[in-house]
Amino acid sequence: MKRARAGHKYIFVVGGVMSGVGKGTATASIGKLLTARGLSVNLVKIDPYLNVDAGTMNPTEHGEVFVLDSGLETDQDMGNYERFLGRDLGPEDYMTSGMVYKAVIERERNLGYGGKCVEAIPHVRDEIVERLERSARMAKSDVTVVEIGGTLGDFSNALFIDAARVMHLKHPSDVLFVMVSYLPVPNTIGEMKTKPTQNAVRQLNAYGVQPDVILARSTHTLDKKRKEKLAIWCNVQADHIISAPDVDSIYDVPLNFERDKLSEVLMSLLGKRAKQGADFSQWREFAEHAHNGNGVVKIGIVGKYFDTGDFVLSDAYFSVIEAIKFSAYAHGVRPEIAWLNAKAYEIDPTSVSELKGYDGIIVPGGFGETGVEGKINAIRFARENTIPYFGLCYGMQLMTIEYARNVAGLSGAHTTEIEASTPHPVIAILPEQIEKLAKKNYGGSMRLGAYPCELMEGSIASESYKLQATSHKLISERHRHRFEVNPEYIGKLESAGLVFSGKSPDGRLMEIAELPKSVHPFMLGTQFHPELRARPLSPHPLFNAFIKAAIGKKHP
Repeated sequence: MKRARAGHKYIFVVGGVMSGVGKGTATASIGKLLTARGLSVNLVKIDPYLNVDAGTMNPTEHGEVFVLDSGLETDQDMGNYERFLGRDLGPEDYMTSGMVYKAVIERERNLGYGGKCVEAIPHVRDEIVERLERSARMAKSDVTVVEIGGTLGDFSNALFIDAARVMHLKHPSDVLFVMVSYLPVPNTIGEMKTKPTQNAVRQLNAYGVQPDVILARSTHTLDKKRKEKLAIWCNVQADHIISAPDVDSIYDVPLNFERDKLSEVLMSLLGKRAKQGADFSQWREFAEHAHNGNGVVKIGIVGKYFDTGDFVLSDAYFSVIEAIKFSAYAHGVRPEIAWLNAKAYEIDPTSVSELKGYDGIIVPGGFGETGVEGKINAIRFARENTIPYFGLCYGMQLMTIEYARNVAGLSGAHTTEIEASTPHPVIAILPEQIEKLAKKNYGGSMRLGAYPCELMEGSIASESYKLQATSHKLISERHRHRFEVNPEYIGKLESAGLVFSGKSPDGRLMEIAELPKSVHPFMLGTQFHPELRARPLSPHPLFNAFIKAAIGKKHP
């Protein structure tokens, strides 16, 4: 088996004490810092779940599904990786336990192990190692940073940690371990406690692994005394213990790490020197914009995945939220984002009048009938009151349905996803999807990944992309859906004034729908997910156009 080139470095990021300590942001930040030092870096996310991909995971429990160009449905951390690195990642940069076990079982079924008894160790573990080395080969990078999901002590991630241990055993100078651990400050005690992290390090030691660096997450900055205490009890140098206090923006995290000289520590441990011309200034400038702005733009997101028990889970729309921020910062304003529950507009349609208080409205992607009529009510209100509207995937489909019902005169128009017997199925399932659903083939079977789209000259969509110096009529965007605008209704909708300004190159699939500026300042929906391509240093052109229109509403 061909391996990654000699001297390739690996950094494994593991989490201690509890989940949600920010391993994904820490991993993305490490990647950003090393890139700023001139190294080429690829980031890998390991999800210990037995799901083969993230596509079948409930967004209210796991957060959004982030789709790569390849069509692979991944964890939302992959989105942060792409945003921090400023480039696309490949399918080899993501793995789940389900992927690994599926590959091993398929190989066993094909006699790939030559009749041997197949076991977790070494066969499953070796499959993990091979996948990590393949990722390094494909990326041709200097360093691979690997986030191992879960928390130390979880049964589900033990094999992944053991794979990292074996890689370190074979190449000790090429493998580092970074632990992201939590240091609580109990209110009744009023003192930062190091014992949970000490215990987490002992758990890691039980796997045969010793951390080289500890990222100390807490509500407060780590003081010298705690660093010294952790150094003694965790056998880690004091200057390798990096303070990671809570910050206002995740984009401040690399800056915080840099203040504690994390990149210097990592470069020294890796035996690398910073390359000439390495620069961190653009990121620093962007991060500062997150705290500044000459005004506020109020954006309402009308969704259904917000409520989970007594809590609001905005992670279901994480990429949308970040895309709004990037474009708002680029326009010199701060976004004020509100989560608006579509189900409330369904129960009481008059409550939709609160949308008058917003400069722009977004209906993001989603599935199913919950809150659908509430979203349609919101879309109609935005259209009739000339509030800038941006529909993403399902948001475009519902925009089309609303227009069909209330402008084109197609009473009862709907999507066959919700109402199979609708008299006007303006949104219908892709023909190739019918057989898949009949066989209950749900996982990884939608229209997924990057597809081309041809723009109509003179449209809002075309003008928006040209703002980013994209003069070509052909663009590429990422998709995740099963249903499309029904071709049988395109003529009727266009006659009623709806403009399909983006289509597949063969003209069969409607990718962008909009109203002319003479009718509405910004009423546009995309069948694709533009938020998946938004980057801090290169905001998405359609989000830029939407935010510009929202600012225009505020200051006509």
